[in-house]
Amino acid sequence: MDAFFASVEEREQPHLKGKPVIVGGPSMRGVVCAASYPARVFGVRSAMPLVEALRRCPTAYVMSPRHSLYGEVSRKIFSIFARYTPLVEGLSMDEAFLDVSGCYRLFGDGVTIARDIKEAIWREERLRASAGVASNKFVAKIASDLDKPDGLVEVKSSEVNSFLSDLPIEKMWGVGPVAGKRLRELGYKSIGDLARSDPARLERCFGKWGRQVYLLALGQDPREVKPSGRQKSLGAEVTFEEDISCEKILARHLFKQVSRVATRLNKTGLAGRVVTVKVKDSEFISNSARVKIESPLYDTDSLWEVASGLLHRLIKGNRRFRLVGVSVSELTDGEIQRSLFTNEVKGQRENLQNLSDSINERFGGGGIVRGSLLED
Repeated sequence: MDAFFASVEEREQPHLKGKPVIVGGPSMRGVVCAASYPARVFGVRSAMPLVEALRRCPTAYVMSPRHSLYGEVSRKIFSIFARYTPLVEGLSMDEAFLDVSGCYRLFGDGVTIARDIKEAIWREERLRASAGVASNKFVAKIASDLDKPDGLVEVKSSEVNSFLSDLPIEKMWGVGPVAGKRLRELGYKSIGDLARSDPARLERCFGKWGRQVYLLALGQDPREVKPSGRQKSLGAEVTFEEDISCEKILARHLFKQVSRVATRLNKTGLAGRVVTVKVKDSEFISNSARVKIESPLYDTDSLWEVASGLLHRLIKGNRRFRLVGVSVSELTDGEIQRSLFTNEVKGQRENLQNLSDSINERFGGGGIVRGSLLED
């Protein structure tokens, strides 16, 4: 999808169309989740500190992320993919690999299918997508990024080497700033340079990854499209305007994130066995603690009982913190966990979770906090 979060916000708020839009925050110490193409003209990019983004583009409209909305749109887009092939491997909520090699007789060749999918997404969701059509994942991924927005790039099997040869190494999927800098220091400026290199040298410098990057530079990628299963994790975190050292204040913020995660779990009918709490201190050092529970959890009370203990373990010592968050993984069907309660406890916790979700949906999230967390 093209600038997915920002494009959804533009669709929902037409006055933003054509304006520089940044999805991020809500704290000024947060980061950019997505930027519209008018904002990108100013050099605004995902993962950039919000303060830096606004320094570059002070006229930008800043929108707080609405993950539940983006998730709903994502599910509709993935349902469009499923009309053409069951072999859909999601990379994120706005990106996926599709193996359509077995669908040509029904829908036409890869380019035809890609064009039909793009048109269906625009017709039904009023959003633009870009596609890359190739014989393997690596080449298709690169192709999908080359002509955004609203692009469609096909790379035929006979054209793979010429297509890759002159592209800068930063275009390689999996080569980030650190690896890119190191490769350039070694004299590799393009993907073609890697393809013409000595694979043994790359392996000496980068280990097994060096051999893999050499084969990718040759356009060789044998990985199959593996249909995605259920979502692997759900999480939420917050970055503070000012560093916090008080455990009780940190707990209040963590509780809000636990409530957000519980709401999303309840809405999607999921529960999880692993709870992880993450903190980042004033020196930007991150620490996390996790625990695996025998019975999957999904409601705020159960998750909070675990998360609060993990937080207490993490914040020992005289430190100040800039971020706290929680995630739940090893997700499964929420009905499994609910059946393990006694009827009384089951009823109380389900009713409380459903009631709090209803209140937050009507009046906005964050309005319900445990009374013990409000005590001085």
